[in-house]
Amino acid sequence: MTSFVYTTRPERPTRRLAPTPPPRRRPVPKRLVVVAAVVACLSGAALLPGGPGLDGAVVLAVFAAAVAAWVLTDLDDTWVALAAVCLLAVAGVLAPAELFATLGADLVWLLIAAFVLAAGLTRSGLVDRFVAVLPARARSVRGLAHLLAVALVVSSLAVPSTSGRAALAVPVFTALAGVLAGMPRVVRALAVLFPTVVLLSAVSTLIGAGAHLVADQLLQQATGEGIGFVRWLLLGLPLAVVASHLSVEVVLRLFTTREDRRARFALRGLFPPKGPWTLVEKLAAATVGVVLALWCTEPLHGLPPALVGLVGALAMTVRPHQVTPGAALKTVPWSLLLFTAATAALGSALVASGAAGWLADAALSPVRAAPAWVVLLVVVVVSTAAHLAVQSRSARSSVLVPVVIPLALATGLDPAAVVFAATAAAGFCHTLTSSAKPVALFSDLDGVPTYSPRDLLRLSAVLAPLHGALVVAFALLVWPALGLPLVP
Repeated sequence: MTSFVYTTRPERPTRRLAPTPPPRRRPVPKRLVVVAAVVACLSGAALLPGGPGLDGAVVLAVFAAAVAAWVLTDLDDTWVALAAVCLLAVAGVLAPAELFATLGADLVWLLIAAFVLAAGLTRSGLVDRFVAVLPARARSVRGLAHLLAVALVVSSLAVPSTSGRAALAVPVFTALAGVLAGMPRVVRALAVLFPTVVLLSAVSTLIGAGAHLVADQLLQQATGEGIGFVRWLLLGLPLAVVASHLSVEVVLRLFTTREDRRARFALRGLFPPKGPWTLVEKLAAATVGVVLALWCTEPLHGLPPALVGLVGALAMTVRPHQVTPGAALKTVPWSLLLFTAATAALGSALVASGAAGWLADAALSPVRAAPAWVVLLVVVVVSTAAHLAVQSRSARSSVLVPVVIPLALATGLDPAAVVFAATAAAGFCHTLTSSAKPVALFSDLDGVPTYSPRDLLRLSAVLAPLHGALVVAFALLVWPALGLPLVP
């Protein structure tokens, strides 16, 4: 018979718990104190004789707080913008009807239609066919880089999001990186090139970035006339082409050697022919082609671009197209649309209350009597450097445009020309990984070496002044010949 012996575990001595210390108050960050002081000073100065008054003081306080939240906190940009305009509406500075009207603006519907068209175009497979056909024709590293720039510039006409175009380009880059693995400098150069061209080519169209919609809507509200799709295409596409190919040469010079640039190879095996076009591809190309043609011929038929885009989006979701209305609408960045509408309402309140004009007069009075090219240079430099403080491209437009418009009016310049130059210059956002989503996307790809923060600083040190000088040259020499003079 088996016997079991049970033993008891010795008792552990009881530990006396130390009394919980009272919670310490977290010190208020010094930068928040500085922000609060700036907001208070702006509001107080606005109430002085010659200031915009109480409404202007309230708008300036809310505006400064919103900019501080965008720059200094991790709060969602859209939430901050909506909270700012709601606060203005509750304070009675912004009419609720004006706030909600921005959600139904033509440019918002134009952006929705553009994303639906882009979803149908991508689903058809036509985007993959187009992106792959040009690199297959390359015979050297320099030729490959410039052909990629051509493909990315053309894609900006159909795909309205810089992030979307960057995402479409990632598979092409990874395939090229695998084939060119023995040329690490070339791979790194291509990694820098893709987001650089994606960002600089966005200026080609009004729908190239949400910031363009914000700028155009603010300009229309302040002066009664915006730039419009056709005019933006006429002005922006030449700049996009020149800036993209200039950036290609800068990237190649900075990150490759002469031998790398002249190296010859064939990539036809990497991108084999896909055979004849399918019916779905033909229909998608025809639909987008008709929409683009109608957008470019608006003065002839008088149909608004938003209406043309909406009809084209409806056609793109009908069989035999491969995208359903639900799937297409899921690709629409609703957060971006809300942000665009909210920042447009905030900018409108800045202009209507007189706060923007007062701020421009106070901050930029030293250049008021300067020649036109000096005022333009100051605007371009500030707009180019703004990405270091305000990371969101649309937020930069909502900050800069309301100040630029009264400055242009006060100095006798065409507001449309100055706003377009400021928006084009603000498209440069390559200095930091966090400055733009395409830059962040290509900085961290699994299994593929890309670039470091130091590489971005090298690029920015050379490309930022070149791009700013290019915008100034276009504003002084090219855009006047295309119907947008700096001095009307």
